[in-house]
Amino acid sequence: MVGKEKQGATGAEDLNLSFEKLMMLGGGGRSGGKVKMEGGVITDWKDIPMELLLQIVSLVDDQTVIMASGVCRGWRDAICLGLTHLSLSWCTKNMNNLVLSLAPKFTKLQTLILRQDKPQLEDNAVKAIANFCHDLQILDLSKSFKLSDDSLHALAHGCQNLTKLNISGCSAFSDVALAYLTSYCGKLQVLNLCGCVKTATDRALQAIGRYCNQLQSLNLGWCENVSDVGVMSLAYGCPDLRTVDLCGCVLITDDSVIALATRCVHLRSLGLYYCQNITDRAMYSLAQSRVKNKPAIWESVKGRNDEEGLKTLNISQCTALTPPAVQAVCDTFPSLHTCSGRHSLIMSGCLNLTSVHCACAVQAHRSPTILPPSAH
Repeated sequence: MVGKEKQGATGAEDLNLSFEKLMMLGGGGRSGGKVKMEGGVITDWKDIPMELLLQIVSLVDDQTVIMASGVCRGWRDAICLGLTHLSLSWCTKNMNNLVLSLAPKFTKLQTLILRQDKPQLEDNAVKAIANFCHDLQILDLSKSFKLSDDSLHALAHGCQNLTKLNISGCSAFSDVALAYLTSYCGKLQVLNLCGCVKTATDRALQAIGRYCNQLQSLNLGWCENVSDVGVMSLAYGCPDLRTVDLCGCVLITDDSVIALATRCVHLRSLGLYYCQNITDRAMYSLAQSRVKNKPAIWESVKGRNDEEGLKTLNISQCTALTPPAVQAVCDTFPSLHTCSGRHSLIMSGCLNLTSVHCACAVQAHRSPTILPPSAH
């Protein structure tokens, strides 16, 4: 096994070295020699097999991939046909022009990461993506402050295979545009709307619940216009929800949590940070949901499956909660921990919940200290 691992590492190094030599040749370097490769000698960089070129490309960064696509027509065609994942987050200047030039070439892209530290993307770049990259499944446009509703309209028509979309921080999008997008992109499984105050409204969430029935993860952090109406529409329309972040959604009440607990039986992570209208009623509904949805788990403690039920719960700053209600949730879901190093039940800012502990923390506290035998 060690020999195979060493052989694999050596192969990767060889491919990297070969790529550097080929890039030098392709860029007009005068090596005057031949590039030796396993199984023979290649005298012309145009003769590299497509499979080998794609293998080499998979080992280098995205900047080098873009450079390689400009070496010659053969390399461009091979890379454009074979490249499925691309990130341009390293680009701090002229990202918009770069996308405009690359979109017509890389038509087989399935993943495109365009996360920015400062906004560069404009609507024309997103329209180019929608026009050429019809296989796109994962798209990250976070912090694209310059984009307007035109971008979402273009994506709705050109990228209907989207399963994961991150538009967190895209503050200019309207809820009408998001509703329009969801009516075409019904395959969405992961949607990040964190900070999209204008975009994430009850109207938009009702559209998501109507069209995106496969949704599994939704981030609504700090979307202050979201209320129980929107969350309940989600819970009823998206029963496969597993991760829901409602941190900072100050309008929601227990009704939202009850709907999620009742309808979304696969719920694993719930963020309620600063949702100060949440009371014990919501906590007891979470605890009771496991009994209603998975009665078999109560047959024995050993039969409990840690993969089922809540694994993360953030109730920080939910100051109306009392210890008995939160303890009931903690006792119901064995994957929720308060012990050091495994904090998955997060309660910071709730000084009245200091008595809440998970089973392993209680056990550690009660275990007698074993002292070394005294010397006589």
